[in-house]
Amino acid sequence: MTEPLPSYHRLFWKSRGHLYLALLTLGLGFASGEPLGLLVGGVLYALGLVYLPDTSRFRRQVDAGRLAVEQAETSARSASFEAQRHQLLSALSAERLHRHQALAEVCRDITAASAENATGELALSLDSRLRRLDELLWTYLRLLTIEQSLEVYLETERREQLPQAEASAAREITTLEAALAAAPADDPALETRRKLLISRRERLDALHQRITRVAQARANLELASSEQERLVEQAKLIRADAISHKNAEALGARIDLSIEHLAETNRWLSELSEFKDLTGQLPALPAGALVRAPAPQRGRQAEPPLAR
Repeated sequence: MTEPLPSYHRLFWKSRGHLYLALLTLGLGFASGEPLGLLVGGVLYALGLVYLPDTSRFRRQVDAGRLAVEQAETSARSASFEAQRHQLLSALSAERLHRHQALAEVCRDITAASAENATGELALSLDSRLRRLDELLWTYLRLLTIEQSLEVYLETERREQLPQAEASAAREITTLEAALAAAPADDPALETRRKLLISRRERLDALHQRITRVAQARANLELASSEQERLVEQAKLIRADAISHKNAEALGARIDLSIEHLAETNRWLSELSEFKDLTGQLPALPAGALVRAPAPQRGRQAEPPLAR
């Protein structure tokens, strides 16, 4: 949606021009000490309020100030996004970073072939295609990050041996329930055993929840891996069309069709409450900013533990 045009008359009241107008008209009128001077000053002030906000000079100043604010906000959003992107890339394992760079290279091949084949009006659509490839790369990076986080989480939970702990907790609860049922009513430790049973049941419930989350994480991991493979194959199919068909219009249609699937992937990503920080949409960057971005430089980094 386009923003409404500013009210130049309203903005004029808050501007320095209004202050200068008041000083040069009303101020001088009061300084003259003459009724005629006050009248002339008031008339000039009223005329200035009517006509000065509509002058091209004032409007240019307002538009320039508004544009500067918008550019500053856009730059801030872009810088924040780039910092997040750099952080995500730096946190990836070496193998995942290589996969991201490989897909970026495929996108650069598509861009080069698209630029060679597009002529005339079709060349004007190149920016929109680059934008779509940026969206593909950003979605792929989020999928890599989520996949890595899920694998680390699953490995951590695997070490806890949750199924064995759940079975042991269930046996302990059965034993406590039998002991309570057989205990005499005047047993002084009866109330303590009841509290112990409640505590053990709550622990078992927590184990149930952890096991459920592990199962969900495994399913999310499989889907994240599958979505990555799908995006890579679609990008390679677009590259093949770009190189072999030499048809810019058909290439644009192929890109549009492939990127349509991103909406479903992004919808799934938005449902992952654990990764809300990764569900933001691509900001208004220059078209092709991610495709043309250089590969990040990094030193040696320890690989995160992977699920077995």
